[in-house]
Amino acid sequence: MPITALDAAPLPAFGASRVFTEWGLDPYLFVGTVWVAGLYLLGVWTLRSRGDQWPAGRTVAFVVGGVGSFYVATQSGLAAYDTTLLSAHMIQHMILSMVVPLFLALGAPVTLALRTLPRRPRAWLLAVLHSRVARVLTFAPLTLALYVASPWALYFTHWYDVTLHSTYQHEMMHVHLVLVGSLFFWPLLGIDPLPGRLSHPFRLLVIFLSLPFHAFLGVTIMGQSKLIGGDWYPHLHRTLAWLPDPAADQRVAGGLLWASGDLVGLMLFVVLFVQWVRASMQEARREDRRLDRLERQAASGTAPAVEERAPASLETTRRTQHDDE
Repeated sequence: MPITALDAAPLPAFGASRVFTEWGLDPYLFVGTVWVAGLYLLGVWTLRSRGDQWPAGRTVAFVVGGVGSFYVATQSGLAAYDTTLLSAHMIQHMILSMVVPLFLALGAPVTLALRTLPRRPRAWLLAVLHSRVARVLTFAPLTLALYVASPWALYFTHWYDVTLHSTYQHEMMHVHLVLVGSLFFWPLLGIDPLPGRLSHPFRLLVIFLSLPFHAFLGVTIMGQSKLIGGDWYPHLHRTLAWLPDPAADQRVAGGLLWASGDLVGLMLFVVLFVQWVRASMQEARREDRRLDRLERQAASGTAPAVEERAPASLETTRRTQHDDE
């Protein structure tokens, strides 16, 4: 049954403490959250039970930073107020589209799956990673376009209005934000083996190009007179006297989008720059070892061994030598 603003449950005045006191339970998203975290932890347990190591930082990033942030965004007071205050929804939006995908990618779940799955499922996953669909979905210009266009389509079409009137559409919007964010962040971080791996300078360029769009969207939302959501928030204002003026709350929401988008983007820019420096240092050490080896071989009079380099398209198999064979 469609939801109207008059159906909204009466809520106390919003404050920071309400995020931690107004918890609810969205059954479908909750079950999905438990399954995702459980499967990841099962993979870590499988890996360590056979004596292999898995960085604890990746586990914390995926389970606490990624899945935990998704749980907070969809079950805490943010979820309770996300159809009552556009500003609360905007905080939720940024967590789902930026924070959750970033930490999920840092957890390297694809690498974990390739190291723990049985032979046949692992072969299926490798086939997917090498498929044309995977190459298209990880194509940087396309993921950047989706990431930039998605919030514009959400707030400047009837899409957002639909999510306010339908519980199912509202839940699917949450999932959509995470998926689009994941398609954008996963190739940029480059931890998991994915087709079409990007060079570090190009990753920095993509992040640099994405920064102005959140700022421009935030400023546009702050400056427009037309209310996002149509009559939804004014109707709520009739029954919830504590609600701020919808236009004022919309300006706050735009400011939050502007500030948080730039902040997370700049943080990711720093992370990628550090990755680039570390990768350059590792490559320099490998080259030093190679030259030292050649010098020793020349001094001993032995013929240098032929060095083979794995092609880039085999990155996935090169990273998954710890298999079940």
